[in-house]
Formats: sequence, C-alpha cells, structure tokens
Amino acid sequence: MTADARLARLNALPAEGARAELLACCGSERWAVRVAAARPYATVDDLRNAAREAWEGLDPDDRREAFAAHPEIGGEREGPDPTRAWSRREQSSMADAAAETRAALAAGQRAYRARFGYIFLIRATGRSPEEMLSELRSRLDNDPETELEVASDEQWHITEIRLARLLEQEGSS
Repeated sequence: MTADARLARLNALPAEGARAELLACCGSERWAVRVAAARPYATVDDLRNAAREAWEGLDPDDRREAFAAHPEIGGEREGPDPTRAWSRREQSSMADAAAETRAALAAGQRAYRARFGYIFLIRATGRSPEEMLSELRSRLDNDPETELEVASDEQWHITEIRLARLLEQEGSS
C-alpha cells in the first residue's frame, strides 16, 4: 500500500479512529482532534501542513501534554503499539550506550525534570547517546521559556517522523 493509499485510509476512518492514530504521532489530544477534524487531505503534504499549523496553534499545556507521551531517554513507555515500538526504534542507539553514559543521562534527566517540570525531549532518531547527553547538559542552562520552545521544536520533529511512519506502515493501529 502506498503512502497515498494510507492517507486515503486515514481520511476514511471515523473521527475517533483518526484521532487515535494521530495521537500515536503526537500525544496532544487537542492536536490530534484538530488534525483529524481537518480531513480529508488531498495529499500527504496537505496533512503535514495541517499538522504543523495545528502544532503551532497549541498552548504550552498542550505541548507539555505531548511531551508526557514519551518515555525518558533510555526508558520504555507503557502504551499501545505503534507508540512503544516507535519509541524503541527512535532510541535504538541507547542499546549500546556505556553504563556511565546511561547513568549521566538518568541523572541529567532528573535534574531537567526538576528544573522544567517535564521530561527532557529530544529527537533521538539518528543521535548517539553521547550527543543526547551533550544536548541535555547544554539545555539545562536554558531559561524556562527558551527551553519550552526548544522542546517544542524537538517534539515537532518527532511528530514529523511519526507521521511519515504512520503513512508507511502496513495497516496502522
């Protein structure tokens, strides 16, 4: 099945089914409802553009809700597939992380949560554990407003990746 055929399938789903599939891409309920409500999409690009517009229209609480749908780096989130499988795939570089890097990431994530009130969010796809640790350490110096913007940008990149996966997988759920 092509991406266009999967898009047609998403367009044809009942509102609740579309919302559930989109929620796997981005954990903000408001985002998923808005993107589902804007169907049908003529092209994959139309879906991406609507998804971006919906993301940009969210308030900070909606964004933090999306962040909370992710496991911490090196952790595993309970939840339905495909979300759990996607997180595992996105963080696959952690499988080979050195014990000291894992420990430093865990300590840094605790400090991050204490400072900002939500998990450290980073697009893990294509990044090594050492890169993520370096980014975590540098972002701990951000002021809360700046960090919310940085984390929001990371969330958007994750959402883009997951939308692409939603449209490439055989039979979404």
